Amino acid sequence: MRQACVVAAGLWLAAMGAGGVSGAVAQEFRPPQVGAKGTTGTRIGLFGFGTRGGIDLRSPSQMIFGVTLDMGDLFSPRVRLRPSGEIGVFNGVNSFVASGEVLYRFTEDDQPAIPYIGTGLSVAGHESCGTDPNCPGIWLNLAFGFELRYRSTFNWLLEYHAMDALRHNRIYIGLTTRRGN
Repeated sequence: MRQACVVAAGLWLAAMGAGGVSGAVAQEFRPPQVGAKGTTGTRIGLFGFGTRGGIDLRSPSQMIFGVTLDMGDLFSPRVRLRPSGEIGVFNGVNSFVASGEVLYRFTEDDQPAIPYIGTGLSVAGHESCGTDPNCPGIWLNLAFGFELRYRSTFNWLLEYHAMDALRHNRIYIGLTTRRGN
């Protein structure tokens, strides 16, 4: 009797296994892409940085050195927050500028050339700012430029920057990190 129950239970399990398990298959795990396209919404964080150098075309011309940060997206991956800091040296009083800008990128990050346009505000000072009643100044900025693919993790940056309501015109060249790598 006991053997009959064991055999019956074995046959029942075999039948259930053949019919019930045959429809179940293993699922393939697909990890999410790094820097997946199609992300929308506002994202804030440190996504990259850049360095640049250039010249202020206003007389007396100064050499400009600065850093930029890619601090996130506003509403879309093409609308970026970019704070920056700069120092102007040689030919006159040294100048200091801290900016906050919003840039619109006309293409996706995977393109060989990425043109952009932007606007923002700067707080600008100079060496003897403490004795100048008009210092620091608040400047309105416009930026036009493009990034050119250099390597998988870096882009060249070429930019025209109109500052202080077009009173200061600056041209920059630099390197910036690429997202999604």
